[in-house]
Amino acid sequence: MSSVMIIDGANVVGSVPDGWWRDRAAAAYRLHRCLVDARLSTVDRVELVLEGPARQGVPESTTGSVWVRHADGLGDDEVIRRACSVVAAGEDLTVVTADRALADRIHAIGAEVSPPSALLREIDY
Repeated sequence: MSSVMIIDGANVVGSVPDGWWRDRAAAAYRLHRCLVDARLSTVDRVELVLEGPARQGVPESTTGSVWVRHADGLGDDEVIRRACSVVAAGEDLTVVTADRALADRIHAIGAEVSPPSALLREIDY
């Protein structure tokens, strides 16, 4: 069984008070580069969900085991769509977010939730 990590990009970037709000695209790019460089050994695939202006920082693409997904609307809705697809495929899933409402929705479909701080400890962001 493969394991997948879906990252709520806005929530992870927003957890670091480094001025990300001045250039959301650059913050998304930096997070993506860190994920690619980290080569997380605990999962088979990472899906980074970007919304709004952050989508300009990284095109929808796949780099190694890191997939970038653009949300057409709210990032939370795209995270849920992707999470349902992963769970339906029988894959293990962890979603990285600190958003309590989103975490409740993720738990309801049978997946795990991890806080941004745990991910940030694993990557050089």
